[in-house]
Amino acid sequence: MAKVAEELNARTRVSGVLCWDEVRIHPTAYVAEALGLPGGDPSVLWRLRDKGQCRVALAAAGVPQPASAPVSDLTGALTAAERIGYPVILKPRGLGASLGVIKADDPGALRDGFSFTSSIEVPPSVVYNSPEPYLVEECVTGEEISVDAVVCDGVVSPVFVARKVVGYPPYAEEVGHFVDGADPLLADPELRRVLSDTHAALGVRDGWTHSEFMLTDTGPKLIEVNGRLGGDLIPRLGQLATGIDPGLAAASVACGREPDLRMTRSQVAGVRFLYVDKDDTEIASAGFPNRLPDAVDEAVTLAAPGAVFSPPPKGTVWGRIAYVVATGTSRERCLAALDAAETAFAYSAR
Repeated sequence: MAKVAEELNARTRVSGVLCWDEVRIHPTAYVAEALGLPGGDPSVLWRLRDKGQCRVALAAAGVPQPASAPVSDLTGALTAAERIGYPVILKPRGLGASLGVIKADDPGALRDGFSFTSSIEVPPSVVYNSPEPYLVEECVTGEEISVDAVVCDGVVSPVFVARKVVGYPPYAEEVGHFVDGADPLLADPELRRVLSDTHAALGVRDGWTHSEFMLTDTGPKLIEVNGRLGGDLIPRLGQLATGIDPGLAAASVACGREPDLRMTRSQVAGVRFLYVDKDDTEIASAGFPNRLPDAVDEAVTLAAPGAVFSPPPKGTVWGRIAYVVATGTSRERCLAALDAAETAFAYSAR
């Protein structure tokens, strides 16, 4: 990819390289490096992709985070869990979208959950030098959020905060998010400090990042950092809530330009993902009625007739059959529109 990019650049100058796909951001860094463009440090991107490396770098810098231990098998997971203390979180070392993440309250639950986590298929491009492909981590509690931010020459600017809605315990399925253009966390000095310290510890100098935190009783604790735009339509929610175009902002940074982060609106935007009730449901029909609340911005059916879906854990992320995006002057009004749209949605099984 880098060689082809160099040949292209010789004919037509490339101003920037941008990627928003989790498993391709590391190869993209090699392209940016070859062209001398922002974001061209593969070691930094690999540190973000590899949650084990990320934990080590953050611990060395004293960034608040859950206790974590890399493990290779169930025996190692049980040993680590005893040392950390139950409940614990078991997760793959380098996947996204909460794939393979499970909470275990005791050794029995960890034994049962290990097969779920270890069964998650790792993309061919995600290969680790470490023989320990899983992490056992302290289960920290509180509200879970994500922060999409722009980093320019090492200066971190939070753009919007998404408050996560998680369902299907003990699995960590993200069933929705809310973004408030006026979220007070954007100006919270402690969160901004931890966010800045996190990026400095990981060596992130330029780019758009998506960081996830748990707001605990003792302050924000870093869960993970991704070197890309957030998933789950969070950038779309941010645009609806603030008027800031995340794609254009990320592209500006990739080109070494100052991004336009001026807010042109301030409201709340939310997304909700919908699922079938039973495993291996073959869809006969699915959809929304013609009339939905005016606050609904999008109502999209993802399930085509004949397709087979399952709810989590079997259908983690890929089990979504529809989603709804709504806006409002408050979270309550946004929530009411999402509730009405979900009530109106209907599907039938073959």
